[in-house]
Amino acid sequence: MTLNKQLELLLPKVEKPARYIGGELNTVSKVTEEGMTRFGFAFPDTYELGMSYLGLQILYKSLNDMDSVFCERIFAPALDMERELRSAGLPLFTLETKTPANELDLLGFTLQYELSYTNVLNMLDLSRIPLRSCDRGETDPFILGGGPCAFNPEPVADFFDFFLIGDGEESIRQVCELHQQWKRSKADRNVFLSTISSLPGVYVPGFYQPMYDEKCTVSEIKVLNDSAPARVTKSVLSDLNSFDFPEAPIVPLIEVVHDRSVIELFRGCTRGCRFCQAGMIYRPVRERSKESILALADAQLKSSGYDELSLLSLSTSDYSCFEPLALELVAWGRENNVSLSLPSLRLDSFSFQVLQEIQKYKKTGLTFAPEAGTQRLRDVINKSITEDDIFTGVKQAISLGWYTVKLYFMIGLPTETKEDLDGIVNIAAEIMQLARQGGGSGKSNRFQLSVSISNFVPKAHTPFQWVAQDEPHVFTEKHMYLKDRLKKLRGVQYQYHGSDASRIEAVLARGDRRLSDVIEQAWSLGAKFDGWREHFRYDLWLQAFDATGIDPTFYTSGTVSTGTVLPWNVIDSGVTTDYLQAEWESAKGEVQTQDCRLGCTGCGINTFTTCPMEGSQ
Repeated sequence: MTLNKQLELLLPKVEKPARYIGGELNTVSKVTEEGMTRFGFAFPDTYELGMSYLGLQILYKSLNDMDSVFCERIFAPALDMERELRSAGLPLFTLETKTPANELDLLGFTLQYELSYTNVLNMLDLSRIPLRSCDRGETDPFILGGGPCAFNPEPVADFFDFFLIGDGEESIRQVCELHQQWKRSKADRNVFLSTISSLPGVYVPGFYQPMYDEKCTVSEIKVLNDSAPARVTKSVLSDLNSFDFPEAPIVPLIEVVHDRSVIELFRGCTRGCRFCQAGMIYRPVRERSKESILALADAQLKSSGYDELSLLSLSTSDYSCFEPLALELVAWGRENNVSLSLPSLRLDSFSFQVLQEIQKYKKTGLTFAPEAGTQRLRDVINKSITEDDIFTGVKQAISLGWYTVKLYFMIGLPTETKEDLDGIVNIAAEIMQLARQGGGSGKSNRFQLSVSISNFVPKAHTPFQWVAQDEPHVFTEKHMYLKDRLKKLRGVQYQYHGSDASRIEAVLARGDRRLSDVIEQAWSLGAKFDGWREHFRYDLWLQAFDATGIDPTFYTSGTVSTGTVLPWNVIDSGVTTDYLQAEWESAKGEVQTQDCRLGCTGCGINTFTTCPMEGSQ
């Protein structure tokens, strides 16, 4: 019986069979031929999350535009589907052709979140692919990883044959072209890895060996292969307009997390928030042209039938042509009955003008991200927003009829004090007072303020990569401190992230290669879907640490000297260590660094790629 026929019997037994059937609008179908590279784009979470990820749409198009490559999708099965697959003895498969994943040539995982690592192992196991690269044979697929977590790939280095660091549009195509040449040569796996290791952004962990001192700190990273560079420089797509963006996105069969058309305005950020990894690793800023965005919006909506368009970037209103673009899209959306989503806006009058126009045909809430409760701490983290910005913005929002506001804060930031926590409560109290003053008695009762708290996690390639993280019990104490004070404010809702999950995230974010044993042990004990609060099992992770003899506090406690060899030192993000160290010193001195749109701050990104901010004044 074919796999397709077996799935027909199996799918009626699971909650959402549409997650696994494929055939959505705008998917690609190809006749597979000998010599073709079969690529599996693997997202280590459910269909609903994976189909909301723009990177999937971009790379799916980029690869399938090549005649000699067929890219198919693979998602982590939900628990009910996994049970059915294992019970029936069926392997994990692609959505497009129901091909078993272990029959592909290349299987690429996007690593968006450290807590997805056990899902990667679970998907490899379901695919009947050896977990460790050293155990794979000539007939096994090459396993590659990419995404933000690949900027510190060491905790999962033993499971991957190679990583793609940085922008993937061009580098993944180059890898596939070299794979076809290698395939024709019939050489062994190591020849292929040696060949691609010379490409920008390709990191082959098997060609490097971390050495440890008596304190288990990395003392040196040895290069074991002559073709491997001493440092792997990230791949950069210098011109977004030169690469075709999806005009016909895949339309999911079921509701997903972000079920709408999405266009990337620009890549990178100039703000320089010191806790933000994305703001560092995605430099330099590269913008898509206004004309291209308008044309893409029209094409995507016609090809998909969506009635909502979202413009994606790290700071939407920093787009250089934002005002004319936003006004044109608002008018266009009204005419075509398409709602417009503009996340990450500045708190200025023009943003509210645009939002007010959107509000006429789509009711939304407003989201502000002060991140810290006091100006002192915002100076430390280089967050260029003041309380006056916040309160002026809220006043304007209330006057224009908004009754739902959400504030994002982070706790556990470097140098944080009790006064910084009190500052969060004070901001919330002031906003509720403004609501009472500006809305009248009836309207003020409708006003709702949500305060959402996340826990600081030090990330690689940021000025805070050397900083300790609060222990879970300290986070919990801070959560309860805020809860006790915020519950006294009528109309304020309070949400916070789990302390234990943040602890594991920090260990994996700053960890070294020894953690591969911990991750495999945690998975073998049953850890999976760790990013989901209802599935996360801290006790399993603690058992895994005990079983491997590794102390998690080694990676989270105590500020590390800036001269220490870090596990990810072999990866070059383009931002120099000198710059990150200078930013750490500025943070300790509570000194802000200007937005680099106002003048180059010397991060070093211009040493290997053109930076449009260099020389700006």
